[in-house]
Amino acid sequence: MDLSAPLAWLVDEASAVSEPDRFLAQLGHLLVADELPLAGGALTLSVPHPIIARRSWLWRAETGVVIESLGFAGAVSDRAGQDWLAGLGPVLVQPTGSGTDRATLAWAGTRPFDPAERAKLRQVARFAAAPLAALVERAALAALLEAYLGRRSAARVRAGALTRGTGETIRAALFYADLRNFTVLSEATEPALVIAALDAWFDRVAGAIHAFGGEVLKFIGDGVLAIFPVTGSPTEACDAALHAVTAARAGMAHLDATRQAEGLAPLSFGVALHLGDILWGNIGAADRLDFTAIGSAVNLVSRLEGLCRPLGQSVLISGAVAAATSTPLLPLGDHTLRGIATPCSVFTLPDA
Repeated sequence: MDLSAPLAWLVDEASAVSEPDRFLAQLGHLLVADELPLAGGALTLSVPHPIIARRSWLWRAETGVVIESLGFAGAVSDRAGQDWLAGLGPVLVQPTGSGTDRATLAWAGTRPFDPAERAKLRQVARFAAAPLAALVERAALAALLEAYLGRRSAARVRAGALTRGTGETIRAALFYADLRNFTVLSEATEPALVIAALDAWFDRVAGAIHAFGGEVLKFIGDGVLAIFPVTGSPTEACDAALHAVTAARAGMAHLDATRQAEGLAPLSFGVALHLGDILWGNIGAADRLDFTAIGSAVNLVSRLEGLCRPLGQSVLISGAVAAATSTPLLPLGDHTLRGIATPCSVFTLPDA
């Protein structure tokens, strides 16, 4: 069977392409070389994610550049890619699947497509269905892993880090936060309101962590453990963690004002920061693993957060973070932490 270059590529090579942006750019390049009058293209994949419903990649023929656009659940329109293409020229949309397996190719022409060109693009869509189904499956797996593990941990698992006891030692600023009196609140409140309160709390604190480059490793009851890996200087990681604390406090202040207006109690909380080495990897039973962090630094930050109530502070910061940051801090002296042999120098923010 004598196939055109785009169709031969879709049959022989496209299934090995693991990234949607590369798939779209390569296919678009081959179609232009096959004398199709393309100004740009878009590839949209449906993904199972709590807030992201669709991921779109937008390719411009003139430059070869591909950018990504996200479509959020509940959005008024899911036509972001098609609307972008409409600015380049006449658009032809080609769904290649259905339901959760749906992928959509769309092309913008430098002029309206004639019947022969439309027939070519319809044939491309049919041949693209199989490799796009594999891309949808990979995108779905990536979205699920990121939702449950976090972006960095998900990337490690996808890369094949699946053996129990394996991992790496990394340096990071650790962030541990915990709600106050939540047990009492949960016993006196109906379950739906408890879940709503937890979700609102996690939205504020996780949103602040992610905004400054951190990653939530684990939700522990009403607590949150996150890391800001040291990829440059320790100062950068510690400053990012401190910025996240400030953002989380602002978010919770706004939430508490809303709760009080509704006759609900405020949600008080404590946060601790520490800088240290952690073992980041697979821990667990032979058939049930957790990709998480352990080590003395994790123990210290959780014990430090436990001092918030006795010291009457909402934010506590270890001496290791204080030594690395240029942010002005208020010293609170050295304190013994349960299970930690050496006393810890403790600081707080001046307005905490």
